[in-house]
Amino acid sequence: MTVANSVSMSQSIAGRYAQAVFDITKEDGGLDALAQQTADLDAALKDSADLRDLIASPIYSRDQQSRAVGALAAKMKLSPVLSNTLQLMAKNRRLFVLPQLTSRLADLIAVERGEVTADVTSAVALTDAQQERLKATLSEKSGKKVKLNTRVDETLIGGMIVKLGSKMIDSSVRSKLASLQNVMKEVG
Repeated sequence: MTVANSVSMSQSIAGRYAQAVFDITKEDGGLDALAQQTADLDAALKDSADLRDLIASPIYSRDQQSRAVGALAAKMKLSPVLSNTLQLMAKNRRLFVLPQLTSRLADLIAVERGEVTADVTSAVALTDAQQERLKATLSEKSGKKVKLNTRVDETLIGGMIVKLGSKMIDSSVRSKLASLQNVMKEVG
């Protein structure tokens, strides 16, 4: 199996679980809680090497994985729907798609709410006021509610890179210097 097929299969598996959780939760009116639980679960995956090891390592039995995710779900106070889905994934040896599940759930919730996420990379951390102005500007341009996913990259020197859907705006000093360097090569 190629890597592309493996990724596609993982996304397909995660997509089916995510769609089921989303549909049931939407019907019950619990999307706000699901959004928070999805974000919390995603943060736990990013913060815990032990959790990432548990979901990916074949050395843990189905029963061990099931008990561990059951304890995690109880500690995180996950909804019964999400908790039961994690248990089913453990039983079926599908916990390895948990990162794709949280990503797909976040996407489904965002679409339902009319939201879009903008990835913003800046040379320095943006203040709250700057983030609010950027959100307002991007919301006006896209016609959707915008959430920001920010990070700092000091190698940009100054400015920022904003990715919103398929569009990218690069106003970083680094890219402007690279453009200037290319123009100078053409002249000289």
